[in-house]
Amino acid sequence: MDAIYQHFRKDEAALIDHFAELVETARTEYRAVLTDFTDPRQRLIADSLISAHDDMKLMHFGGYLHAERQRLIFAPDYYEAQPGDFDIRMLQIIYPEKFAEMHHSTIQGTLLNAGLDRDVFGDIITDGQTWQFFVAAHMEDWVMSNITKIGRVGVHFTDYPLDQAVTPENDWEPIDFSISALRLDTVVAHGFNMSRQRAKVLIQSGKVRLNFGETEAPDAEVATSDIISVRGFGRLRLDGILGETKKGKLRVSAAVIHK
Repeated sequence: MDAIYQHFRKDEAALIDHFAELVETARTEYRAVLTDFTDPRQRLIADSLISAHDDMKLMHFGGYLHAERQRLIFAPDYYEAQPGDFDIRMLQIIYPEKFAEMHHSTIQGTLLNAGLDRDVFGDIITDGQTWQFFVAAHMEDWVMSNITKIGRVGVHFTDYPLDQAVTPENDWEPIDFSISALRLDTVVAHGFNMSRQRAKVLIQSGKVRLNFGETEAPDAEVATSDIISVRGFGRLRLDGILGETKKGKLRVSAAVIHK
């Protein structure tokens, strides 16, 4: 167990401990244990933990194929999870499409400002016209009863089967770049083609989120599967470390969505 901590950031220790407890519960009680929605970085941690147990398995699902945010199930290796075991509901936003526009940031902001924790709802998707999002089953009625506006637009929601999810627009653009260190300000600067000083100012002013969490530390360490959101610029996902250049810099692969 101690070796696992060495591969992750110090601030991820609590999550490692939480997942380890869930794995132990699933192992000793011979049953499936379901988590809240997780991001790619959190799933990487879960994968590392489960790999130490030959008699256990990890399954994940976010409501549709290739979902970014997914719920996890830790279970004995003989267990076969079905989509319904993940307790996910899909809500479609009904609004006056001819007179109003929806935006991902406005929808997410509305859900968070209404008091929902980020881990009880998953992806927000659109095909360019229809907007849908995924929520933990136990929060479905609350959302439908308590949220009547998104921004200034009056809305209501319809529950649709998961197999009626739209095919989401794929705005991720793959990019590669070389950096001197896996610092947050350095990655933001290269990913969004700005100066490191400007990236530092954005971070210190609270306009940058790392894995959906607030941080004002320009030297925060960035790792594989991290997602960085920069207000006014978009989102960046670090996909992998490709190696070192001849000058000793790190060559990384990433993907970016420009706002």
